[in-house]
Amino acid sequence: MDLQFFAVAALAVTFAGVSKGGFGGGPAFAASAILALVATPTQAIGLMLPLLMLMDVTALRPFWKKWDWVRAKIMIIGAVPGVALGAVFYKITNDDVLRLLIGLVSLGFVVWQIWPKTRVKEANFSAPVGLIAGLVAGFTSFISHAGGPPGAMYLLSQKLDKTTYHATMTLIFWIVNMVKVIPYAFLGIFTFDTVFNGILLAPFAIIGVWLGVRAHYVLSEVVFFRLTYALLAMTGCKLIFDALT
Repeated sequence: MDLQFFAVAALAVTFAGVSKGGFGGGPAFAASAILALVATPTQAIGLMLPLLMLMDVTALRPFWKKWDWVRAKIMIIGAVPGVALGAVFYKITNDDVLRLLIGLVSLGFVVWQIWPKTRVKEANFSAPVGLIAGLVAGFTSFISHAGGPPGAMYLLSQKLDKTTYHATMTLIFWIVNMVKVIPYAFLGIFTFDTVFNGILLAPFAIIGVWLGVRAHYVLSEVVFFRLTYALLAMTGCKLIFDALT
C-alpha cells in the first residue's frame, strides 16, 4: 500500500464510519467511490466489505433493538435475490462498466437529494414496495456498497424517527453485508492485499463509527449531507470520465 493510497483510503474509511455510526449509513458508499479513484473498482469493493461489516457491528451496539423489525425484515428478504443479481452482473462485466455504474449511482444519489420533486413522500407500510426496495438495495450494495439510497427512499417514506431510522438501516445492511461475503469470496473479489490493507485500515473504521455515534446527537444532518453531496458529485463525475476515456 503506497502512501497516497493509504491517505485516501484512511479518509474514505473514516468518512464511511461516521456515516455508519451516526447518519444511517446511506452515504457510506462514498468510500467505495473515492477508493475507485485510486484503485480498481474490484479492489475498492473488496477492501471495503470487511470494513463495512466491522462498522456495522460497532454501530449497531449503541442502537440495539431500536430498529423497526417489520420493515427491516421485508427489505432483507428482498435484498437476498438482489445480491444474487449483483453477483451475476459482476461476473459478466468489467472495471470500466463498474466505474461508470458507481459514478452514475453517486450522481443519482445527489440529484435525488437536492431535487425537491424527487423527495420521498410519506406512505403507509407496503410489503411489495419494501421487497422491491430491498431487491434494488441488494443489487446496488453488491456492485458498489450503494444499497443505502434505495433503502433510504423506502424507509424515509415511512416517517420513522431519526434513531429508529438509523438503527433499522444499520441492521439491514449488517445482514446484507454478511450475505455478500460468500459470493465475494467465490468471485475472487477478496485477495491477500485487500485483507491485509483492511486490517491496517480497521482502526479508522472504528474511530469513524465512534465519531459518528457522537455526531448523531450533536451535528446537524444538513452540514454532513451537504459535504457528502459535494464529495459524491465530484467523485461521480471523475469516475464517469475515467470509464468513458
